[in-house]
Amino acid sequence: MSTAETSRFVRLRVELVVEIDDEGAVTGAALQRIAEDPELPADEQAHAESAVTEDTAEALAYLVDPFDLVSEVPGVELVQASWSSEQIDYDPDSPEWDLDEDDEAEDAEEEVVG
Repeated sequence: MSTAETSRFVRLRVELVVEIDDEGAVTGAALQRIAEDPELPADEQAHAESAVTEDTAEALAYLVDPFDLVSEVPGVELVQASWSSEQIDYDPDSPEWDLDEDDEAEDAEEEVVG
């Protein structure tokens, strides 16, 4: 495929599992960011404060900004982003959490097709 036929758009998928050692610190940082946001209307501010206070995963989602991940990458402009967070049961020894699982499936498909 020539460069002219190749799309300029790339979907970047990132999945992270983080361990929260200090829920109060995460919630406090989210509340501070909400308080410092001059563009956030008062009704939305109250809703955001309630959400991050009730759920640490929401607080973390409020603090993580996909724009920050690519803003310093030369030649890249963030066009669209969505993200979510949820509390999960995590067992690092479980095969369910093998992060290379998708890569191995793709490699197997390439071997069959190739």
